[in-house]
Formats: sequence, structure tokens, C-alpha cells
Amino acid sequence: MEKLRAAVILTVFLFTTLLLIPWQWLLLKLGHPARRTFPHRYHRFVARLFGIRIRVHGNPPANATLLLANHSSWLDIVIFSAVAPLSFIAKSEVGAWPFFGTLARLQRTVFVTRARRSETGAARDAIAERLQAGDVLVLFPEGTSNDGNSVLPFKSALLAAAEVMLEDGRLVPVQPVSTAYIARQGIPMGRENRPLYAWYGDMELVPHLWQALVAGPLDVVVQFHEPLPVMDRKQLAHLAWETVRKGQAAALAGHI
Repeated sequence: MEKLRAAVILTVFLFTTLLLIPWQWLLLKLGHPARRTFPHRYHRFVARLFGIRIRVHGNPPANATLLLANHSSWLDIVIFSAVAPLSFIAKSEVGAWPFFGTLARLQRTVFVTRARRSETGAARDAIAERLQAGDVLVLFPEGTSNDGNSVLPFKSALLAAAEVMLEDGRLVPVQPVSTAYIARQGIPMGRENRPLYAWYGDMELVPHLWQALVAGPLDVVVQFHEPLPVMDRKQLAHLAWETVRKGQAAALAGHI
């Protein structure tokens, strides 16, 4: 039954996505305001279809914020986008992926080349431009995904994009946000089961997508912490990491 359920979900997902891709493409071409909110509505549908139950703590930002989050899986894209209208900062390779790269571009993802230090400035400027335009952007400062049981140290290279002044004279708010995959099919999940949903290392994307659907409904806690004060970007990265790490640990322990 689990495989039958997964097959039905995957069929509906592909059919609906292929049907809606031209609509979002048109919104982007026209520069319509709905280009920012349509992916949010789409991912709310996908989260319900996949059986992702999201419990939100704190206040998601409405505009011009750099969110710093831990990263466990491609599911994070669905989860964050289902919570609020936003876009992502991703490595440039994602833009070349078949199908999923198209979805990333349609969500107005900012692609950066992390491996080349010489291009960090251009990436920072692209992020700053989007923030000045009022967008909410999600950055995964770990630089990679992991098994969902811990949070890797945050890298500070792209945090200079937050040193940007908005029209009202404020610096761009930087807000940590933690995610924790806490239950499978309504039953609290242990460390050994989290890789059913966490996508990291050398895992292939499509087989992992199938595995996650077969594994069944997932419960997730998303906690938006208070924005951080202005400080040196390396201090900012460390404080954001500490905040996110503690938030994830508390959620995994069932304390929130």
C-alpha cells in the first residue's frame, strides 16, 4: 500500500507541476506581483500532497529579510516555501539539474558559485539587489545538507550581503530559522529513520524522492527566531549557528 500511495502522489505531483509551470513562467515574463506568491501557494499544495505536516513557531518575515537556516533535504524547499512567499540562494549547479533546476529558476532562485572565491563578490551583489527589492531570501550557510540530526558550522562568506541599506535607512534584517524532522507517520522519529527524508552525501535525488514518499507522512517543526543585531559577519554566522543548533535540538527533543 505504501508504494501504491507513493505512485499516486508522484503522478499527481508531476501532472500538477507540468500543468502549472507555464503559468509561473508567464507571471515572470509579465513581471506580475503574483510571481512572488504563486510558488508559495503551489508548495502549500505539494506539502499537503506529500503528507508534510508543518508546525510553525515564531513569525515568518513578510519582506526584505535574509533567513539563515539549517539544511537537511530537498524537502526543505517545499517546507520553507509552504510557510511563506520567499526565494532561495543555491549553488549554481542546481540551475543545471533537469526538471528541478527549472523549478528553482521559476521560484527566482539566486544561483551562486561557492567554489570560486573570486565570484563571491558578484554573488553577494546579486543577493543584496534582491533584498533591496524587498524579497525574502533563504540561505543555507552550512554549504551542504546533512542527516538532519545536527547542524554543521555556518560559513560567513555570503553574509556580507546583509550589510546593505534599505530605502528606510535600516540594514537588512538577518533572521535565523531552524527546522527539525520530528516524526514519521505521527510517531516520533529516531536518528536512524531521519535519513529516510534527509538527503545528503552521495544520495541520488530521484530514488530518494521515491523513498521519502514511500516512508509516509512527515512532521516538521519550523522555528523562526528573533532577528539578530548588527555585528561582524563571522560573529553573525556563529551566533546564527548557535541559535539554529539549539532550536533544532529543542525540537528533536520534543521541547517545542
